[in-house]
Amino acid sequence: MIVYVESNFILKMAFAQEESQACESIIALAETSSIQLNIPAISVTEPYEVITRRTKSRLELSRQLGAELRQLSRSQPYSQIVERSRDIVSLLTTSTEEEKQRLDDTLTRILECSVVLPIDGTTLKSALEFHGTLNLSPQDSLVYAAVVNHLNNSPTDPKCFLNRDSKDFLIADIDSQLTSLGCRMIPEFARGLEYIQRSL
Repeated sequence: MIVYVESNFILKMAFAQEESQACESIIALAETSSIQLNIPAISVTEPYEVITRRTKSRLELSRQLGAELRQLSRSQPYSQIVERSRDIVSLLTTSTEEEKQRLDDTLTRILECSVVLPIDGTTLKSALEFHGTLNLSPQDSLVYAAVVNHLNNSPTDPKCFLNRDSKDFLIADIDSQLTSLGCRMIPEFARGLEYIQRSL
C-alpha cells in the first residue's frame, strides 16, 4: 500500500499533538515495509519554517513577559505570584528547544523509512497549474503536484493521501482527480490509520 502524507503529519509528531499516536503507528508500518510512505520534499522543509516562526514568537513573548514580571516583582503584593509565574517564562524557552529536538528526531526517523517525492520541473509546472485552477496556496500546490505526479507513475497498489489541510484539499475537483488515479483522500490521520489497517 502506498501512503502519501504532508507536513502536518510531521508537525503532529514534533509537537506531540492530537493524532500523534496514529502518526506513530503509520511510521511503524513504514519501518516494517508494510506500507510505502511517501512525502513531498517541500513537506520536509515546511515544519522548520513553522517551528522557526513559533520560536521567534515565544522568545518575544518570553522577553515581554519577563519585563512585566520584573516590574511586578517590585510590588510586595505581587511578589509571590510573580515568583510562581517565572516557570511560565522558562517553559516558553524549554518547550521550543524540546519541540525542535522532537522535530529533528521525527524527520530522521521518517527519512529512513519513506520516499521523498522530488520537486522537479514537471512538479513545478503542475503546481503552477493547480495554483491557478484549484486556488491552492503555492505550498499546497507543490504538495498536491508531487502527489499527483507520483500517482501518474505508480503501480496499482491501494493508495491514500492523508492530510490535515481539509479546508484546502477537501474540494470536489481534487477528490475527483485523486479517485480517478486510484487514491483515496482522508483528512484525518486516525481515520487514515484505520483505512490502512483494513486494507493490509
